[in-house]
Amino acid sequence: MRRAKVQAATEHTTVGFVEQAADGSVTIECACGMRLTNGPTWSLDEHIRLHRAEARFLALAAVAPEGIPRLVGWPLAEHA
Repeated sequence: MRRAKVQAATEHTTVGFVEQAADGSVTIECACGMRLTNGPTWSLDEHIRLHRAEARFLALAAVAPEGIPRLVGWPLAEHA
């Protein structure tokens, strides 16, 4: 599980520079290819934190021992 956590952290680092659009939104690229941006009710920092937390969750959930109690049904329909 440690390896999965480290891999998720490595694959989801921000790269490049923050870019600001004319409308005031700010974005930055993730190493995974996703473009992270702020929104009307969340900051860029919040989006980065959520993205990394989701990546870590998916990586850990995928390698968790069979039968371990979970809060969320696994596998997720999208990641099955």
